[in-house]
Amino acid sequence: MDWVPSIVDTSAPSGARTYDYLLGGSHNFEADRIMADQVERAVPGIRAAARINRAFLARAVRFMIDQGVRQFLDIGSGIPTVGNVHEIAQLADSSCRVVYVDKDPIAVAHSELMLVGDERTDVVEADMREPSTVLDHPSTRRLLNFDEPVGLLFLLVLHWIPDEDDVPALVSTYRDRLVAGSHLAITHMTDDMQADKIDAVAGIVRGSRGAGQVHPRTRKEIAELFGDFGLLPPGVVPTGTWRPSGIGDIAEDPEMNELSFAGIARK
Repeated sequence: MDWVPSIVDTSAPSGARTYDYLLGGSHNFEADRIMADQVERAVPGIRAAARINRAFLARAVRFMIDQGVRQFLDIGSGIPTVGNVHEIAQLADSSCRVVYVDKDPIAVAHSELMLVGDERTDVVEADMREPSTVLDHPSTRRLLNFDEPVGLLFLLVLHWIPDEDDVPALVSTYRDRLVAGSHLAITHMTDDMQADKIDAVAGIVRGSRGAGQVHPRTRKEIAELFGDFGLLPPGVVPTGTWRPSGIGDIAEDPEMNELSFAGIARK
């Protein structure tokens, strides 16, 4: 428990720690495990949905590196687990620079511990709804050069933001800081195809003591978040089906592939 900041209420679940538990991580508490177990009972196979999102992260980073991107901004990065952005990027090119952003103090604290000694990677504790705080933070300015292409990642995080916070305008603010050659990757929960399962998840989250609520969106709404960036083939598709490179990228249960959409676009 020495890695738990004193301000954290461990009796209330968090999305980041619940996701960590579903991925098999150890930085979570009883409240997170209870909520995750409730979700898994309501939606058997939900762990596979978490896994294919993580697999998409790896494909997205490798794809962007192949396009010449060498710096990444991971918004809502969560608790570090196997296959983090900087590990994937720096394995391909040790010069890659990465900034993680999260508002969960535990995610930030654990990231700081993991990144000790890594001069090319840092973590910023900030709310994504305050883009100027994120983009102008000293750590961001130190590591990222916005005159060069950036890989911007919003993976399974934008559905935690309600409509009243104007998600399209928020993402647009981040997009506007990027130069030509930059890439934007998004995964987002949807109820287009599996409405009953998503309703069950949203109901469990709503009934918990956690601060966030789930706001699934349609394929059209998710596609609009890419703005005037050019969507790359195959477009906005179920997450596991975005250019899968192996059997581990797609859930065996096809319904688990339909809980979220994924896409990558280029400026």
